[in-house]
Amino acid sequence: MKNVILYCRVSSDEQKTNTSLDFQEKKLRQHCDKNGYNVIACYKEDFSAKHHDFVRPEMIKIRDYCKKHKREVDMILFLRWDRFSRNPEFAYMFKRIFLDDWGIEFNALESPIDFEATEWSSSLSQYCSTAHTENNKISRRTRDGIRETMLSGRWANSAPRGYKNVHIVDENGITISKTIEIDEQKAPTIRAIFQEVAKGVEAPCAIRRRIAPEIPESTFLDILRNIFYKGKIRVPATKTEPEVIVDGLHEPLVTEAIFDTVQEIMDGKRKKNPKLTKPVTPEFYLRKYLVCPHCGRAITGAFSTGGSGGKYPYYFCPTTGRHVRMSADTVNTAFVDYISSLRPNEAIMQLYLEVMNDLRKENARDIRAVIDKLDTDIYEINERMNKIEDKYLDGEIDIDTYNRMINRQKQQLKAAGDRKELLETPNRGKIEPQLRYSISLIDNIDKFFQYAPADAKIRVLSSIFSEKLEFDGKIFRTDGLNKVFDLIYQQTNELRGLNKKSEESFSTFPASVPRAGVEPAQG
Repeated sequence: MKNVILYCRVSSDEQKTNTSLDFQEKKLRQHCDKNGYNVIACYKEDFSAKHHDFVRPEMIKIRDYCKKHKREVDMILFLRWDRFSRNPEFAYMFKRIFLDDWGIEFNALESPIDFEATEWSSSLSQYCSTAHTENNKISRRTRDGIRETMLSGRWANSAPRGYKNVHIVDENGITISKTIEIDEQKAPTIRAIFQEVAKGVEAPCAIRRRIAPEIPESTFLDILRNIFYKGKIRVPATKTEPEVIVDGLHEPLVTEAIFDTVQEIMDGKRKKNPKLTKPVTPEFYLRKYLVCPHCGRAITGAFSTGGSGGKYPYYFCPTTGRHVRMSADTVNTAFVDYISSLRPNEAIMQLYLEVMNDLRKENARDIRAVIDKLDTDIYEINERMNKIEDKYLDGEIDIDTYNRMINRQKQQLKAAGDRKELLETPNRGKIEPQLRYSISLIDNIDKFFQYAPADAKIRVLSSIFSEKLEFDGKIFRTDGLNKVFDLIYQQTNELRGLNKKSEESFSTFPASVPRAGVEPAQG
């Protein structure tokens, strides 16, 4: 009496809901009863045919069982060859393991193959290849159907977060159509995310942690990029047809204006310039940077009415006018003289430009080295994945270990691939013009502070001075000059032959003494 293991498998997700598995088992048991075979086990596989043949859990269980009980199993029986595999490579491999190595017959109830005959190889290839070809046809028809559905404006996949798939059924409970509707429980969160990001005040990652910490970061970024939320559908390109964006039939969660604003922020095209608490008065653009040399309080500014009725701008200390009270025109002019002292020698600027270019080239070489290292890493990861698959096929590791190891390698492979793509396609085209603009601005810094708008002056001041400025009517002092200006200023003075006293700070500069009669005497 032969000891037989039965194997049943569905070929698609839809067949899980009907009697396909039960039907297969019934036919196989009837055959075994008729021929007097002893059925020692029946394994039912509901792993869809779209999954890889080499990771079918039930087939792996059969292999592991037979490996431990080689002399107790005579045959593995299944209904048809397409139930066993649509992959000729898989079928040949298991023929070698079961029949050649362990002497266990495996065959189909319908269209059995005589493995003693010389033509068994062509028969096995024909049965599996025919099923494989038919599977490809079904897959193509499915892809074409999905594409046509999406081209018509209807979503054909699982609903994105904030929406839900709805099945419309008839009186018998049979689905007659499918549609997409807004999920009123999750939709408010998605709307809030877009609205907060569109403000441009807070970083998207911070918004995620505050509003939707349950959403993984990668999913969160995908949501912000998904045009589905503004009522559009992206139809992917095929080998013969380009990508197309169509108007969806679903209701959008956000307006197109908000969605496009978010894209600008994500792309770094939208500049976030926070407004000052008060409008900038051009005469007092230094107000936020000046401090009283006596008490250290921030200098403020106001207009004073003269005897002729005119208004004259003054900087003064809020503690007492005895500390500081100076004509704003005088201070602003003195500051232009001060800032012009930072205008570098032409030789220094040329050297600075050459050094920056050298650093940029060196950085490019470093990037190339990193990309080469990533290529090596990607190759090694693929090799590790091949070895893991070999260990699995040889029975050295079980299915859980295989999945855990493979998933970890896939994550590493994706991370390496993403980083390589980022390094290979940086936005380098803007570096050169930005660099030359910066050099030009430094070289003409005095003219800039004479003629530029007040808000532009304030932005540049913030990048030059990290600390406040003191001005006592003769000298500007600061401990917070930008390090680049510090270096340029020192090197420029050396080229000009200026010998500064060792105790004198680089940031101390004698300004012009105010002329008599510019401001009234202080009482």
